[in-house]
Amino acid sequence: MAKAIFVGGTASHAGKSWMTAAICRYLYRRGLRVAPFKAQNMSNNSFPCATGGEIGRAQVAQAEACGIEPTTDMNPILLKPSADTRSQVVLNGRIWRSLPAASYYQQFDFLLGQVLDAYERLSRAYEVIVIEGAGSMAELNLRGTDLVNFGLATRINAPVLLVGDIDRGGIFASLIGTVELVEPAERDLIRALAVNKFRGDINLFLNGVEMIEKRTGKPNLGVFPYARDIHLDEEDGVSLERAHKGPSDMAIVALPRISNLTDFRLLQDARWIRHPVPGFYEWIFLPGTKSTAEDLAWLRSTGLADWLLAQHEAGANIVGICGGYQMLGESVEDPYAVESANAFVAGLGLLPIRTVMAREKATIAVEAQTPGGAVFRAYEIHMGRTTTPPGAQPFASVNGLPEGLRHRRCIGTYLHGALEDAAVLSELLGRPIEPPPPREESYDRLGEWFAAHADIKRFEELFLG
Repeated sequence: MAKAIFVGGTASHAGKSWMTAAICRYLYRRGLRVAPFKAQNMSNNSFPCATGGEIGRAQVAQAEACGIEPTTDMNPILLKPSADTRSQVVLNGRIWRSLPAASYYQQFDFLLGQVLDAYERLSRAYEVIVIEGAGSMAELNLRGTDLVNFGLATRINAPVLLVGDIDRGGIFASLIGTVELVEPAERDLIRALAVNKFRGDINLFLNGVEMIEKRTGKPNLGVFPYARDIHLDEEDGVSLERAHKGPSDMAIVALPRISNLTDFRLLQDARWIRHPVPGFYEWIFLPGTKSTAEDLAWLRSTGLADWLLAQHEAGANIVGICGGYQMLGESVEDPYAVESANAFVAGLGLLPIRTVMAREKATIAVEAQTPGGAVFRAYEIHMGRTTTPPGAQPFASVNGLPEGLRHRRCIGTYLHGALEDAAVLSELLGRPIEPPPPREESYDRLGEWFAAHADIKRFEELFLG
């Protein structure tokens, strides 16, 4: 069985995914066979595995940092929120059920067995498994049904690296408080602490490190600086907090149930909007969504539906991806109540298409080509089946077959990842787009970031010894 390294956090967005990927890359460059694992992820940012099924985008990035293909064993449970109290449960890469939170917790014993089975399969294939927790390690009210934090770490006896985010403030309370709140057996598993996202002169915080070590009795692995120049895929909508808010000729509609927002990582200057705004936008993007009907209703209730139609009438180009593509059509039908209780919803009427929700989800990675000749990799994750009129101009071709639609300054496609390709985006916008650094380069820099700021001797003694 593989050695385990558990990366837990004091709160959501403390940098667990980032630290996990960094450790994965560091160990990979050391020549170890390493893989990531997250028992339960809650995110609408997913990606199809080559072997079938979908997992969270963060685990895909971590697998790439390990130099391996992602598999569903790396993220056996993916919760895709479809409402405030209900999620679609993707189990081992496939849709299992759609459940409210209370019903989900009633399935704890079964789901825990699935998690442990996936971990065991993965552990037999690699030398080290780097496990990412979820949220806070000290969620006291969830202890009885915890299968992703100490509920997992204690069962597999995994040493824990506890990560705190100093950028948000409260680093002493978060690290010391977490250590104090957990049970003695859990506290014993915490091998070291990490102060993440530090800005400024690290020497000025050395006394703070001493205070934390003294109060917790745990060694500090390192003070890790905020790395602005290393870019990884965002796991969820938290990136919208840092979105561009200045003037722009591009707008992206921040749907409540947005999915796969990584589609827009090259559109750094676009403005994210949640309500009608003054001015004219040359390009407006409708992202994917976990619930097309519900977000269509939201567009109408906020006035954004009428705003979009007025913008288009004034000359704007509107691009819809996946659920956004479906919204641009004449209707969205859901006869099996797959996504909502609405059997029929009128679309925005900007594209001559009709979408019907199917029982089975399409989950596939593809290679496509634009009319201008740009070849790119993309992926599809959707329940809808969309019909287009004969002879319509497609957005792209996949295996020689038309995909999506271009019609009167409106473009629709199911191809997630298309706009992540600089050549595709340049062709679409008619302006040069600088490509992002190669992923391998970003992963290498991430591994170097970890090696430069961690006490490596302490790390190897505590977690690999």
